[in-house]
Amino acid sequence: MDMRTPLGKVRGLGSAKDGTEHFWLQRLTAVSNLVLVSFFVCFIIAHSNSSYAEVRAALGNPIVAVMMGLVMVSVFTHMRLGMQIIIEDYVHHEGVKVVLLMLNTFFSFLMGALCLFAVLKTGFVG
Repeated sequence: MDMRTPLGKVRGLGSAKDGTEHFWLQRLTAVSNLVLVSFFVCFIIAHSNSSYAEVRAALGNPIVAVMMGLVMVSVFTHMRLGMQIIIEDYVHHEGVKVVLLMLNTFFSFLMGALCLFAVLKTGFVG
């Protein structure tokens, strides 16, 4: 028989403030993705018939390169947060959950870093 109060039972299971930060960060990246992915799609459409040299020249523009970098950061952050929620909600074995959460973080950072490297190399390396 457990003699602890309801508050005592939940102590040590994490801060209630963490979920609010996660919620707002996911909403913030969703809103930023509306603008940034729209820019990305417009860039792709505008350069769909361009040569490789023309696309490299366009990516060499600092504003375009920064916008592309922001697209990658926002998209991969949003992806990591969304997958984290899915893993936390639907994976019930704690060991598997921890491994999947770590892999989710590593995969998101790796893909984001590779995409940023590709944009920078394409735009700035002659």
